[in-house]
Amino acid sequence: MSAEAHAPTASEYIVHHLTHWQSGKMGGIVDLSVVNIDSLIFSITLGVLGYFLLWNAARKATSGVPGRFQAAVEILVEMVESEAKGIVHNANSRKLVAPLALTIFVWIFLLNAMDLLPLDLLPMIWQKISGHEHAYLRVVPTADLSVTMGMSVSVLLVCLVYNVKIKGMGGWAHELVTAPFGTSKNPVFFVILAVVNLAMQLIEFVAKTVSHGMRLFGNMYAGELVFMLIALLGGAWAFSFQPSGLALLALHVVAGWAWAVFHILIITLQAFVFMMLTLVYIGQAHDAH
Repeated sequence: MSAEAHAPTASEYIVHHLTHWQSGKMGGIVDLSVVNIDSLIFSITLGVLGYFLLWNAARKATSGVPGRFQAAVEILVEMVESEAKGIVHNANSRKLVAPLALTIFVWIFLLNAMDLLPLDLLPMIWQKISGHEHAYLRVVPTADLSVTMGMSVSVLLVCLVYNVKIKGMGGWAHELVTAPFGTSKNPVFFVILAVVNLAMQLIEFVAKTVSHGMRLFGNMYAGELVFMLIALLGGAWAFSFQPSGLALLALHVVAGWAWAVFHILIITLQAFVFMMLTLVYIGQAHDAH
């Protein structure tokens, strides 16, 4: 935040950094809810960047001794391909699923990595460009629930498509009313079991989708809050300039460095977990009950 006549309180600082740059209400036939423009911009930009990096690695790939970047990409591709083979046993499906999993991992890793930038860097730059003293800008799209839930819903749609493609509409419809509790020859019990089975299937789809998106959001949102609290340590000294506050500055530097190093593991792990769950859910769509 820009310098003001008085230092912002801790709550004001955190609320400012947790507020999205939004488009506001839009009228018309369909009244759209507010759109988080910052999440859209960073998601699209980093998606294009991830695509360019993978495309560039493929374009420059050689059969000889690979460079460091090519070697890193090859290791990543082989890892994803290996995981896809172990979960999705349909070779034809893996032609789409493996690249999809690779895209998900790279994209989410880049989105998560935005958390490693200095907390006030991009918001301050945006305030200078926009000319607004209190301009809002959140730079970690995966700390936005609408982004992570959008990803998980997209995975759900892919799973539904593969359920129909692999089992056929009739086969999948039969599975919806017969799994997991089976069926009965008695007409009354058949109807009861069919309703219960369908309800359990719908609950499973909803639970997997919600937990898929919430897990990524919760971890990244918590990480973002920790960075804000660490930033407040340095801010407390910056606005006072008291020698007694040097301990806060030292703690800010040490804690910020330590959390950033640890957070590298978190952002990688969260991208890997989201990718693996995507493979698992798509793999389940290929399995008959």
